[in-house]
Amino acid sequence: MCVIAPFRALRPKPEHAEQVASPPYDVLNTEEARGMVEGNPFSFLHVTRSEVDLPAGVHVYSNMVYEKAGENIRSLIRQGVLIRDPRPCYYLYRLTMEGRSQTGLVCVSSVEDYEKGVIKKHEFTRPEKEQDRINHIAISGAQTGNVFLAYHNVEQMDDLTAKHTSANRPAYDFTAPDGIRHEVWVVGDPTEVERITTIFREKVPCTYIADGHHRAASAAKVRSSEHRPAGTAADFFLTTLFPESELRIMDYNRVVKDLNGHSPETLLSALAEDFEVSSSSSPVKPAEPHSFGMYLAGGWYHLNAKPGTWRNDPIGVLDVTLLSERVLDRLLGIKDQRTDKRIDFVGGIRGMSALQKRVDSGEMAVAFSIHPVSVRQLFDIADSGEVMPPKSTWFEPKLRDGLLTHLIREQETV
Repeated sequence: MCVIAPFRALRPKPEHAEQVASPPYDVLNTEEARGMVEGNPFSFLHVTRSEVDLPAGVHVYSNMVYEKAGENIRSLIRQGVLIRDPRPCYYLYRLTMEGRSQTGLVCVSSVEDYEKGVIKKHEFTRPEKEQDRINHIAISGAQTGNVFLAYHNVEQMDDLTAKHTSANRPAYDFTAPDGIRHEVWVVGDPTEVERITTIFREKVPCTYIADGHHRAASAAKVRSSEHRPAGTAADFFLTTLFPESELRIMDYNRVVKDLNGHSPETLLSALAEDFEVSSSSSPVKPAEPHSFGMYLAGGWYHLNAKPGTWRNDPIGVLDVTLLSERVLDRLLGIKDQRTDKRIDFVGGIRGMSALQKRVDSGEMAVAFSIHPVSVRQLFDIADSGEVMPPKSTWFEPKLRDGLLTHLIREQETV
């Protein structure tokens, strides 16, 4: 059964919450982050993307970046922007996007559960991304990025969440510039805290990583490394747990730098072996499984997979697998999407225009849009012990960084 615990969150004073809260570090590049922090010295991007406070040209994986992150978090504490709760609490975090809400429990989860498979994975990690988070946690002394976990609904937890959020005012309630509303409730009553701990210990046999494989793996490696801080804080990592019924998975699309020796014409010809290929006068966002969109040489195409091109097993039936095997590997020569620098991934929230822009700029040669994985498929794959191709799921809305941070080392601010 799951081991979770309350924790003393480092969090903004209510009057600073909207300024502090920032998009997750991994959905922005450095230039986007520089633009977002302009005029906002309290943005948590000064911690999660601290290269914004260093000269242009400093490598994002430089030790200077991680040291600056630690310096900036201590500065926010020293200024009184961030405070730490005096006792361990749980937190309820509700996000509302386009009229649809989902509420999760923010807590710390056991690293041992992660290592034993009680927290189930469905993706491998990319080595350079994992090392980046290891360095950030170890040097800053803080887990700033949340791991998004899912679990099968438990009636008692659903009821507790509904009662607490209806009977209490949130500590934070604001709408971010992207239109998403963020509400956070502090659950500090000892009886209620113990009730939540017991529900997960007795009713939840496992959880599933929905988003944050790199953050989870990095927390585990910090715990087992020479960087491990004294005490037990590093035995846990920052998580938010959402019930299955409230989850929404979006598409996670691909862009590739070159055509692996093909011309647009020969690639289209080769694709015809496995797909019905037709041109489209508008962007193609697949509406059903086993169909894809492709943007190539200034035009959009429908790619409808022919029968027999996919396998009827938990992994083989996925569209990300079909694309990986029949197109990315066989035609474009991409054998390992975790390490190949020729491929990049674009979350569905950015829309089809983002794919088109990457190709039209000349940065990329071809883009593919994919039908999203379902929550049930994610659970089935994790239960089977299999793994999806990397970057198979994109969840929206995103939790904001900076609202709730887990310290694994006390911060000296003097």
